[in-house]
Amino acid sequence: MRITSKGQVTIPQAIREETGLLPNTDIDFSIDGDGVRITKARSAKRGSRGTKAVALLREHGRVVVMTTDEIMALTRD
Repeated sequence: MRITSKGQVTIPQAIREETGLLPNTDIDFSIDGDGVRITKARSAKRGSRGTKAVALLREHGRVVVMTTDEIMALTRD
């Protein structure tokens, strides 16, 4: 494996899958002896999609003033 002229390297798919390194995952680099360690960033610079969805539901979830029957009627029409 080689580093490109732009300083990029491809992490093999098997390693990405085993460690949960999905696209847009924030990572940190640290020097470990004579090598470099890549770890998932502990401080989330931006919330995950799931965290954002839960926050949005909590923020706007209390706005609904319809009863369950009214909501069910909307889904059936």
